[in-house]
Amino acid sequence: MIPPIANNFVAGETADGAVSHVESLNRDGIAGILNLLGEHYTDRADADADADAYVDLVRQLGATNLDGCVSVKPSQIGLDIGDHAFRENLDRIVDAADAEDVFVWVDMEDHETTDVTLDAVDDLGHRTGGNVGVCVQANLKRTREDLERLAEVPGKVRLVKGAYNEPASIAYKEKSKVDEVYEELLEYMFTEFDDGVAVGSHDPHMIAHARHLHEQYGTPYEVQMLMGVREDGQRDLADADIEMWQYVPYGDKWFSYFYRRVRERKSNALFALRAVAGI
Repeated sequence: MIPPIANNFVAGETADGAVSHVESLNRDGIAGILNLLGEHYTDRADADADADAYVDLVRQLGATNLDGCVSVKPSQIGLDIGDHAFRENLDRIVDAADAEDVFVWVDMEDHETTDVTLDAVDDLGHRTGGNVGVCVQANLKRTREDLERLAEVPGKVRLVKGAYNEPASIAYKEKSKVDEVYEELLEYMFTEFDDGVAVGSHDPHMIAHARHLHEQYGTPYEVQMLMGVREDGQRDLADADIEMWQYVPYGDKWFSYFYRRVRERKSNALFALRAVAGI
């Protein structure tokens, strides 16, 4: 059982619980991106089992009128086993989702997975007419070139600052530089993308920048934030008629995810401490 404190960041251990959370989000005008927790499997049976769970999940979402989609990690569905295992599982998830009109995001992991992930999304984006999206990271020096490629691919792209500790030879390390590049890449996306821009950020400055770019260029966009982080701000954006999506993790592998969330931000750690102390 997930303790009450972790429930702020994880929507239960089951798909039913996660779908119920999306239902409650929709009442506040917020859509949900469901992510079954799990990554870096080296056993094909584990990767296949989570792919099966995603196929079941998209069919469950397809049977509802909920505003929700799914997000998948490549290493969760076989990339650490081999490219073939990854593509087999991703293809069947996307095929099932396309049949149900459910969108599939493909998360980006460390730099060693970038090329195979982009190749898969390029192929599937054209095959489905844009029913897949991919995350790219502003801290990687290659991302501008990746965006130039993705501008020709049907589907959405989520821009985040990047959470992986990459080598300085391929990534910007200073926060101020990453922020500068993020703004530049957002403007490029708003000028060159037709299918919409996903702003993956909790930074009010970046969200305001995106709103300005939308007013300037007219490109459709959405904002994506994590469950449990700035939720009042999420509702405020939804109330302001900005398309708001919440990334909703669930599953029995919740502890490591929750631990990372608490370590990432001082505010999260203080929140956890207050909850434990009952204050």
